[in-house]
Formats: sequence, structure tokens, C-alpha cells
Amino acid sequence: MALLDQIGRFFDPISILIVFGGALAIAVARSAAGDVARAFAALGPMVRNDPDADAAAATRAANAIEAVAQVKGIACADRVQTAGRFLRRAAFQLSNASSPESFALWARTEIEERRRRHAGAIGFWNAVADAAPAMGMIGTITGLVGMFAQMDDPARIGPPMAIALLTTLYGIALSSVIAGPIAARLERLSEVELAWQRRVLDRFEMLARAEFTEVRPILRVAI
Repeated sequence: MALLDQIGRFFDPISILIVFGGALAIAVARSAAGDVARAFAALGPMVRNDPDADAAAATRAANAIEAVAQVKGIACADRVQTAGRFLRRAAFQLSNASSPESFALWARTEIEERRRRHAGAIGFWNAVADAAPAMGMIGTITGLVGMFAQMDDPARIGPPMAIALLTTLYGIALSSVIAGPIAARLERLSEVELAWQRRVLDRFEMLARAEFTEVRPILRVAI
């Protein structure tokens, strides 16, 4: 029971509302539509995903798609079963590409859209990390003002003093222990994911160029 009492001293609803509520409100105001939902949706994959394992699995799947495309043509690329949604979309686009340029255009657009979505989610958590210390300082000043207003009654100094101290603690914790590490982790995952996705799309583009380069001379002879 004594331990619970000690822990309870670090819990103050008003301080939590000032810091967490204020920082989240600022981050929402600074974020584009959809970024907030993506930021929270990314928390699950952030914990579960293994970027190195994902890259290795993508390489194996790309190898299988390339083997099929070299034997049967890129039109059969989407027949290879892959676990990842990105690879399934890429294989579908490859099999339906009308030219190497059309696939290259889709690939550039896809990577840029993914980079933008990742940046939006990362930016939200960076905004939380940036705003948290400021909200902690606002709570500290508010608590100090309340303390000075109660100087004539020492028994009433405790609550505003708790707000002053705990908002500083919450601001530091939210910034350095929660939001900051989340943003850094998501940024690292984004870099690794986009890197292997670019490599896969570059390989698929080479397949498309090779196939169309081989087909065109045959068509000219037939004509």
C-alpha cells in the first residue's frame, strides 16, 4: 500500500491534461489530414516489424517474380504469391505495364506517396516531442502563479506546487521517453523500408525494359 501511495504522488489529472492534451492538440493542429490516424496506426507495425527480415523476404519474393517473368514474361509476374501488399501491387503493375516508362512512372509515384505518408506520421510524433516541454513549462508557470496566490495559507500551496513540478516531469517524459523515441524508430523503419522497396522496383523496371526491348524487334520483322 505504501508503494501505491508513493506512485500515486506522481499522478495528477490536471498536469496530464495540460501536458498530454496540450501537446497532442498542437501536434494535430500542425499535421495534415490523415497524418494523425497514420501516426497512431503506425504504432503496431513499429513494435512488430523487423526491417531486416522484411527486406530479406522481399528479396526472396522479388527473385521468384523475376524468375517467372524471365521464363513466361512479365504478364505472368502477378501469378507469384507474395505475402506483402506492396509486392502484390508492384507485381500487378508490372504484369499490366504497357511500357517500361509507364511502370517507372507508377514506381516513382508510389515511392513518393509512401515517403510522404511516412513523413506525415513521423512529423506528428516529432510535433508532440517538440510541444511537450513547452506545455510542461506552461503548467509550471501556472502552478507557480497558483502557489504565489496561496502564500498566505501554506496548507493550500501543495496542489499548485504539484502541478508546477509534475507538468515539468510529464513534459520531459513525453518528449524524451515517449514521442521522441517513437519518431526516431519510425524514421529508421521508413528509411529501411523505402530502401528495399526502391531496389525491388528498380529490378522490376529492368525486367520491363528487357522484355519490351526484346519484343519490339520481333514485331518489326513480323510486320
